[in-house]
Amino acid sequence: MTTLGTDEIRTLLPHRYPMLLVDRVTHLEPGRALTATKAVTANEPWFADGRSLAYPQVLVIESWCQAASLLAAGALRDTPGGDRLVPLFGAISRITFHRPVGPGDLLEHRVRLLRAVSDTWMFEGEATVADETVLTVERVTIALRPGAELRARTPATGSV
Repeated sequence: MTTLGTDEIRTLLPHRYPMLLVDRVTHLEPGRALTATKAVTANEPWFADGRSLAYPQVLVIESWCQAASLLAAGALRDTPGGDRLVPLFGAISRITFHRPVGPGDLLEHRVRLLRAVSDTWMFEGEATVADETVLTVERVTIALRPGAELRARTPATGSV
C-alpha cells in the first residue's frame, strides 16, 4: 500500500488552486485501486457568495476524476523520454448523486480500475462522507498524453 501527500499529488496532476481538489491519497494499489480524500471547507471560493452551502456537484465529480487520474498517472509516471504524462478527461457515464456535500464534510473517493488499453484507462467507484455514499460512478474514461504533445505551438515557428 502506498500513500501520497500534497507534493506528490502536485507532481502528478497539472491542477492548482482553486482547482486542485484532492488533498491526500490514503491508499494506492498501482494499476488496481486508489482511495483519496478531499476536505470541503467553508473558505472555498464557491461559497463566497453565501447563497448556498451545498458543494457544487460538478466539483464532486471533478475531485473524483482527479483521484482516478492519480491512479493512472501513479502507475505510469513518465514516458520513456522522461516527459510528464498529463491526464485528459474523456467521458463519464451513469453517475448518481445520493446526497449533498457541504462544508465540514470529508469526501473519500474510492476508485477502481475497470480496464486499461494502452494510454486509455476506464474506472468505476464512489465517493463517500462518513461511509455514506454521496456519488456513484459507473464509468469514467481518462487518457494519458505526454505533456510535450499538449503544449501550444505557434504556426510560424513551431515553437512553444
